[in-house]
Amino acid sequence: MEIEEKKDSTTEKGWELKERTYILKGMSPLTYRLQSKSTRRKPLLWFDPDKSYNRELRYATNQRSCFLDEQDGSAILGHIVFHKGVLIVPKEFQALQKMLSLYHPHKDKRYYEHSVEEIAVDELESLDLEIDALNIAREIDIDQAEAIMRVEVGSDVAKMSSKELKRDLLLFAKKNPALFIELVNDENVELRNFGIIANERGIIKLSQDQRTFNWASNGKKLMTIPFDENPYSALAAWFKTDEGVEVYKSIQKKLK
Repeated sequence: MEIEEKKDSTTEKGWELKERTYILKGMSPLTYRLQSKSTRRKPLLWFDPDKSYNRELRYATNQRSCFLDEQDGSAILGHIVFHKGVLIVPKEFQALQKMLSLYHPHKDKRYYEHSVEEIAVDELESLDLEIDALNIAREIDIDQAEAIMRVEVGSDVAKMSSKELKRDLLLFAKKNPALFIELVNDENVELRNFGIIANERGIIKLSQDQRTFNWASNGKKLMTIPFDENPYSALAAWFKTDEGVEVYKSIQKKLK
């Protein structure tokens, strides 16, 4: 049977001839066999946009194509086996590589292709983010630094010297730059910190059931905390209301 030579499809444009590595997602058993041919119970198909129909996939070690309709009758079927979660396919095995990289329906579900280039891009983006975070941390004022570090270490921040605070802020920015930048841009962080300080100084008081904030001096209720909300996050939001702004200004005077 004469097989028509397959022209490069839209999917295969820019295909690079190289060794490729595939890694199982979330597991690394001693061996794992990936489906390599279509069966009645488990079809292995790829929808071809150029031909507008599903095409049956089959890995055969002596065929140039992974599509059944492009293979001749003397196919030697092969197995696709991952060892300890990894499968390395040399550049000579083009049919298998294309099946795994372009057409197999389990790609990015049960396994993914390891890409050095993508990893380099991800690492570069992570380094840029870390540099940005460290630069911001160096220039940040002490009050905002305290507000941000309360998220990380809680009330222990009150016991830290300014140098300890600055050091830990830089370490936090380096360790988790994305969260650090998110907190820097979160206007409620400083308001939450303000509320915590007011509580620690005995100006306001959080009830034992964490349902209300009251004036510590006379027990008069300031606000009710919505169900399932963090008390200080709710307080920060309340400080932005007309009633809350007046209380904020009053607390601010008492803290001076």
